[in-house]
Amino acid sequence: MSKKSAGIICYRFNSNNELQVLLVHPGGPFFQNKDAGVWSVPKGEYSDQEDPHKSAIREFYEETGNRISGHDFITLEPVKIKSGKIIQTWAIEEDFEPAYISSNTFEVEWPPRTGIVKSYPEADKAEWFLTEDAKIKIHPGQLAIILQLEALLL
Repeated sequence: MSKKSAGIICYRFNSNNELQVLLVHPGGPFFQNKDAGVWSVPKGEYSDQEDPHKSAIREFYEETGNRISGHDFITLEPVKIKSGKIIQTWAIEEDFEPAYISSNTFEVEWPPRTGIVKSYPEADKAEWFLTEDAKIKIHPGQLAIILQLEALLL
């Protein structure tokens, strides 16, 4: 059975009426010096017993510290990434300014094989990107999410 993730992609239109999306950068030592191709839609895995939409809202809050205020969600088509994981995403127009972040943490042994366990945020920053820039920043497997959103809104 494939793993499943649920996420929220927030969008807004800037003062020039250009579409922007909110992405998060993964925290931890593996992504510390990486930028292009590693940003993500705020998302997380959920079980078969969980409602995917509620899980997406919960994961958004856990990764950003922001609460979704709107109710007009757009359901996007699920995206299957290389690992086989299926990502179900909902889009909603929101505006968090500045894009701030307050994320849950995870623990990992770092440096490897030292026995030292350190705590890192799941996401260490969030940022609004024009969709052209977001296409470069986002994990390649999630690019289809941005393309779907553009097709619906532009």
